[in-house]
Amino acid sequence: MDIPTDCIYDVIVGGGSVSGLLAAREISSNGFKVLVLEDDHEIGTPEHCGGVVSQKGLEKLGIIPRIKTIETNITKAIIKSKNNSFQINSENQHIIVIDRRSFDKELAFQAQTSGAEINTKSSITSVNFVDNLFSIKLSSGKIFKSKFFVEARGVSHVLKKGFRDIIPSGQYEVYAHWIQKDTIEVEFDTELYPGFFAWIIPTGDGKGKIGVAGKNINPSFTLDKFLEKKGKPYSIIRKIYAPLWVRGYIKPFNLDRNVIIGDAAGQTKPTTAGGIYSGGMGGIFAGRSISKSLNNNNDCSYLKDYQNNWINTFGKEFDRMLLLRKILERLDNKSLDKIFSSIPAIFIEKISLSSDFDFHSVALKSFLNTRTSVNFLYALMGNEYRKIISDLSKI
Repeated sequence: MDIPTDCIYDVIVGGGSVSGLLAAREISSNGFKVLVLEDDHEIGTPEHCGGVVSQKGLEKLGIIPRIKTIETNITKAIIKSKNNSFQINSENQHIIVIDRRSFDKELAFQAQTSGAEINTKSSITSVNFVDNLFSIKLSSGKIFKSKFFVEARGVSHVLKKGFRDIIPSGQYEVYAHWIQKDTIEVEFDTELYPGFFAWIIPTGDGKGKIGVAGKNINPSFTLDKFLEKKGKPYSIIRKIYAPLWVRGYIKPFNLDRNVIIGDAAGQTKPTTAGGIYSGGMGGIFAGRSISKSLNNNNDCSYLKDYQNNWINTFGKEFDRMLLLRKILERLDNKSLDKIFSSIPAIFIEKISLSSDFDFHSVALKSFLNTRTSVNFLYALMGNEYRKIISDLSKI
């Protein structure tokens, strides 16, 4: 069957979130014909992400968000264990909470202005490589073809590849008097949120995103219990449920001309599952490498630059976070309480003044290297802890 020429593209991007739209922007800005196919009915929906990002990270992505996209500025974070807590001040880190629906539409406008086309409600049912072109079939029956296909459909792609170590999560948009517009709250409880935590991310005074994640939990039941503990009155405006991937990047980032980016490539932080910056840079690096390939008769050897550039930027950070996760997943509530109660004030001040929001494993490593933490964790984990700390020092 002949495909109309207006259905043939240099690159088709499956998925219209941050990484996919940034890849489309990069490729189309180099003069190539790009189509973005988004499964949902609207760019930016559903909004799985907490939307916490640094202004510095956004600048590196080539984005200056409009005022209406910034929901609030974060000046402090309260970190809690079951019976203890500490506060980190973050005024100097310029951390903001963005409205992801508005933000993603900004990225879509950038991509479109650069020359990309974007189609929503376009569910891909098959991707095949035939006669030196990808054949992309939609649920509507329509077929598009392209020289390159960019996989940016998120954690669903990770599941399709057979990975099962996924953490269930839920996030509600909530109106409540106890939400402070400049304060993020993170609560660890190894019984309620095993392997992860609960969070409050403000989107303004008295409104925010309340979420939980943890191994084998029922997110709806767990979130309802968390809200009951916080206290009424509150109103739930929206409910979203989504799986999280926290096991690090998944190589290779391309299979010949099939290029994988963002959540689909595991480019989300192993500690928080955040990926606006790391996944966004994945889209940019991939877009630049694909453009080079297209400029050189589809030579796939240029695609290795994408993986190399991403790993050179984020690889050590992700490897550190995976080792730290290995420690944190071994701790129970009693252990966390003991560590939290013994954190020196000077250490908290040091984090507040010098920690980098986009690369926070160094601060976590310092936290686990405090005298009390070292003694306690060595007693708990023995030589395994010593080996992990030794591995951290090598990264």
